[in-house]
Amino acid sequence: MSSLELTVLVEDDAWDALVPDAQGLAARVIAYAAAAEAVVGEATLLLTGDAALQSWNRQFRGQDKPTNVLAFPDPGEGPYLGDIAIAAGVLARESAAQDKRPADHLAHLALHGFLHLLGYDHESDEEAAEMEARETALLAEMGLPDPY
Repeated sequence: MSSLELTVLVEDDAWDALVPDAQGLAARVIAYAAAAEAVVGEATLLLTGDAALQSWNRQFRGQDKPTNVLAFPDPGEGPYLGDIAIAAGVLARESAAQDKRPADHLAHLALHGFLHLLGYDHESDEEAAEMEARETALLAEMGLPDPY
């Protein structure tokens, strides 16, 4: 294996209208980040709906509400990095509320989830600043707007 092997699955038809070629966009963003971070491994991205994210958010984080992105890093030492899931409805609502293009918000959330698989986090102010700086830099390198 010489780079990242990413499997992208679309589970919710809302993605078709929300972001044309959502699979391709998310895959390109994650591939760019993987190359920039010199990551070799495998990961899965699921583009799904709010119900799935709400269920997992309740199960794994104790919050009974849908969220935009969840990342599940694989705790093993093998090549599998983990899973990322993004909710179409939450992304659509946040994009509208924040006056962002849905495609730009998807790019940010895919990158955000991928960085979680690599160990980035935002539990403390210092961690958040480091993660946001990395996200902003990588998105800028790809010609995408600052999400913050």
